Amino acid sequence: MARRATILKVTDLMKKYGDHVIVDHFNLTVGEGEAIALTGRNGSGKSTVLRCIIGADKPSEGLVEVFGKKVSETDPQFRRDVATVVDDLDFFPDLSVVEHLDLLARAHGMAEPDELVDEVLEEVQLVAQSGQLPGTLSSGQRRRLALATALVRPKKLLVMDEPEQRLDVEGVAWLGARLKHEMSKGLAIIMASHEPTLVNALGARIVRLGQASAANESQIEPEYQL
Repeated sequence: MARRATILKVTDLMKKYGDHVIVDHFNLTVGEGEAIALTGRNGSGKSTVLRCIIGADKPSEGLVEVFGKKVSETDPQFRRDVATVVDDLDFFPDLSVVEHLDLLARAHGMAEPDELVDEVLEEVQLVAQSGQLPGTLSSGQRRRLALATALVRPKKLLVMDEPEQRLDVEGVAWLGARLKHEMSKGLAIIMASHEPTLVNALGARIVRLGQASAANESQIEPEYQL
């Protein structure tokens, strides 16, 4: 089997606030077409690791590299190839759902953006809400819009914080199948998730935080159970 190209490498990541250490010497390598699921109790550092990966937080120590380069939110390659779905995703308050997706698709040079946006709206079941502003959506609809923003653009790494939140059983099954298809084309995924259906659908390697062993890369656990 051909060796997977390394997309993400985290080396001795440590993050602390004052004297409180949130993440302590965390190491991880993620290859092309691979999925990683971060698990652990609340406060174990899952979201902190993700925020360091996308450049929203700076490590206190250690290094986060994407495509062999230190993470920088302003780097054009990073902005082009890394997509995120996180709780604090900001939407433009004056742009409708369809305008958000159309803007992203066109900004990233996607072919046939109108057709692509229509397909994604259908997938995330937001056709009826396509003309609404984000502030008028329910929490579940906002979550589906956040997922849609990642689907209408090119990406090599997808970073998600509990993407299954506020999705029903059918929605979780759809998300697993959709992401698995993109992984077959090389997409790397790292996410915080406690949803066994999603984790298993992606064949994700599980990394448990908040344990002594979390400083090292985990072993493959093909079936995840709570």
